[in-house]
Amino acid sequence: MAIAPSVSADDKPPRNAKPLSEIIKNLENTGYSPIVDVDYDDNQGWEIKAYRNNQKRELKVNPVSGDILSDKQED
Repeated sequence: MAIAPSVSADDKPPRNAKPLSEIIKNLENTGYSPIVDVDYDDNQGWEIKAYRNNQKRELKVNPVSGDILSDKQED
């Protein structure tokens, strides 16, 4: 499934960021699927909404390392 990320002109991932496709693939490989929304924020990194174990999750992901910084259940 193709996801079009929402990135404003002011909010861009750093030049040394991992490709978003790699971050998405890694999330899917660890059980986050489907990915339903992707946004980028300079202060927060990637903000990704995805399902895992039939629960909608809100993730914050470091754009450089690809590490999940936060994983919260979304209401």
